[in-house]
Amino acid sequence: MMKRIGIIGSGTVGKSLGEGFVKYNHNIMLGTRNTDKLSEWKNQLGENAQLGSVDETAKFGDILILATKGTAAKDVIKSLDKKDLMNKTIIDATNPISDVAPEDGVLKFFTEKDKSLMEELQDIVPEANFVKAFNTIGSALMVNPEFESQPTMFIAGNNTDAKSEVAEIVEQFGFEAEDMGTAKASNVIEQLCILWCIPGFRDNKWNHAFKLLKSK
Repeated sequence: MMKRIGIIGSGTVGKSLGEGFVKYNHNIMLGTRNTDKLSEWKNQLGENAQLGSVDETAKFGDILILATKGTAAKDVIKSLDKKDLMNKTIIDATNPISDVAPEDGVLKFFTEKDKSLMEELQDIVPEANFVKAFNTIGSALMVNPEFESQPTMFIAGNNTDAKSEVAEIVEQFGFEAEDMGTAKASNVIEQLCILWCIPGFRDNKWNHAFKLLKSK
């Protein structure tokens, strides 16, 4: 079923996911402060892609993707009209990465130990349905990556219907969706970003993914 997808954030994550949605015939709007710099990208994607402001994108999307830097995520959500977010599924692809340099390949987070960035976003707009996803994989591997076996995408959120919607997208993009429960679990999923990045920072290897194995 074709959906209207609003992508808030015009970096590599937002563009990669946008290309994936267009690949599967969804209509997208990419929210950015400077539409001119992305006009060529938009033209390459064709008529199913358009550009707009962040406010326009929030209004446009039946489903929203939050793909900003983690340090900007709360300010962006606070800036939006809450009526444009109410009852919408918001896929949170952000991570609370601080501006402090990694130490021995280990990233630093700016969040408290026991509360995730997504939980803080959910507190700002309780009426929205945040679902954590796409935060533990590199942007180049977000759409139909080729691995020896199907990779796992861990998701979490408070709304069952929203998670089912996100699981459908995750599976369309080539992953096995694994529901980890409520927004509380997003704290653990965000921590997986640290683990995923260690081989990249230490050995410049970014071509891996997580896989949850289950015994028969």
